[in-house]
Amino acid sequence: MGLPDILFYIFAALTLLCGLLVVANPFSRSPVTSAMFLVLTIISLAGLFVLLNAFFLAAVQVIVYAGAVMVLFVFVIMLLDLKEEERRHIKAFGFVTGVVSVGIILSVFLKSIGSTAKLALPAAANASTAGESDTHALGMLLFTKYTLPFEVISVLLLVAMIGVITLSKKDLK
Repeated sequence: MGLPDILFYIFAALTLLCGLLVVANPFSRSPVTSAMFLVLTIISLAGLFVLLNAFFLAAVQVIVYAGAVMVLFVFVIMLLDLKEEERRHIKAFGFVTGVVSVGIILSVFLKSIGSTAKLALPAAANASTAGESDTHALGMLLFTKYTLPFEVISVLLLVAMIGVITLSKKDLK
């Protein structure tokens, strides 16, 4: 087992641990703490991208997601200035809708993992054999073959931002 294998296991474990702490944080119930664990998850994923020789993707992930999007989330959370007793209670409809949404996303994820063996990425294969990443080929793949998943991720980010605002909003009675 070489150094890249050890680094892969370290970054993968950090990604899973920090991702779990985003959702189920036993240390603090503060949304700011969860946002900071999300930043650590994003940085760990960038480490995995570096191990795959996708340096551009790692840099974009850190700059755009950890830099811009997470700063936006932290500012929204901090501007709302929540107190523990003012938080909304979870309603049954929202909980059931969330569970169904997670189930659908999980089934799509498992289906895509099952069909990964059939998928051939010539640019990624050439980049991994040459030891260099090809940014132009990555851009062409993103904006031609993978346009829909790229746009779905942008919509998911928008939904996450609206979710943060909605969940943290005070009840007006």
